[in-house]
Amino acid sequence: MARASDTARAVTTTLHGAAQAVPTKLHGAAQAVRRAWEQPGRERDLAAQALKAAFAAWLSWAVVGWWLHAPMAFVAPWVAILLVESTVYQSVAHALQQLAAIAAGTVMATVLVLLMHNRIGAMGLVLPVVVLLSSWWRLGRQGIYTATGALFVLTDTHFGWAASAARIGEAAFGATVGIAVNALIRPPVYLRNARASLQEAARKTAELLEKPAGRLVDGQWDEDEAKAWHQQALHIQRLVEECRSAVGWSRESLWGNVRRRNLAPSSPAGDDEDALVVLEYAAVHTTELTRTLVEAAAEDRQSHWAGLPLIHGYADFLAQAAQVMRLSGQSGEGRDHDESLRQAAREMRSTVDGLHRQMLDSVPGEPEEASAYGALILQAQRLAWHLDASAREDSAHGPA
Repeated sequence: MARASDTARAVTTTLHGAAQAVPTKLHGAAQAVRRAWEQPGRERDLAAQALKAAFAAWLSWAVVGWWLHAPMAFVAPWVAILLVESTVYQSVAHALQQLAAIAAGTVMATVLVLLMHNRIGAMGLVLPVVVLLSSWWRLGRQGIYTATGALFVLTDTHFGWAASAARIGEAAFGATVGIAVNALIRPPVYLRNARASLQEAARKTAELLEKPAGRLVDGQWDEDEAKAWHQQALHIQRLVEECRSAVGWSRESLWGNVRRRNLAPSSPAGDDEDALVVLEYAAVHTTELTRTLVEAAAEDRQSHWAGLPLIHGYADFLAQAAQVMRLSGQSGEGRDHDESLRQAAREMRSTVDGLHRQMLDSVPGEPEEASAYGALILQAQRLAWHLDASAREDSAHGPA
């Protein structure tokens, strides 16, 4: 009885929690709908793609099913809705793979059924082959449609070369409609996503660079705090990977895109690539810096590090690099912003050049510490060079 009572309470608690979560989920959905209606963004892009996919399916069915009365008319809208992809390039590439897969499965199944005059026997022979063929790397994720094409033949009471050719033709028509709709009606572009990802990563990197800048001088950091910084640095590395993916998506979304001429000049592809390189150097530097601080704290050497001759200059560099990162992430703010960015970059470069000149005479005598300290200064010099170059390019382009 006690166990049953506990189970009942657990079920009641779960149901109560689920009931409480429903209003939150509904509110989130309502907010997403409002954002899609009011401003450009991810929600509007998703809504547009959903409407385009539905239109492509409707148009395919209207021609093949309603007008032509094709025997397997559902194949056309099915293929069309699948090929309203995230980019125009993917629509074309996946259409070729999918048509090849459907044709291969259809032809193989038709040949065996006509030769054996036994669909059950043909199914036992052809399915292992087409399932194996579906894993062929050239077909990618569309390989599964080899089995689908074969099953359409094997489970249809009307089979023959004419029916198989009609089925492949219907798939080709659906693919054509899907590609045309995706390419001609508001083709997807992901420049906003890439830029937002880069700006978020730049902001978080700036915040992390600022945190140890003041603590290095007074030596007031502990191992837990240094470990938290290191975890944030590792998170920034993951953000950089997400940025790389977003930049790749934005580049691919311009291939074969009729909107490219209007969109590309306002956001040169090289700008995002350059920003990504800077973020990669910043991620490496923050990771090495925080790892060094964790090791120093573990050995209780904070006061020793605070007494190093170049530590004040290095702390200044971190604060200046943070400012440059922050300003670089705020594009299109006008001439005052550009001048502030150039000035911050010049000050940072001057600081790191001074550190480099003094490094040989000032590094500690212990080999391991000298190596760690020298590596940080060398990485600082590389990061400063890329930040300075990026700042000059941003200023040269002017407001977006």
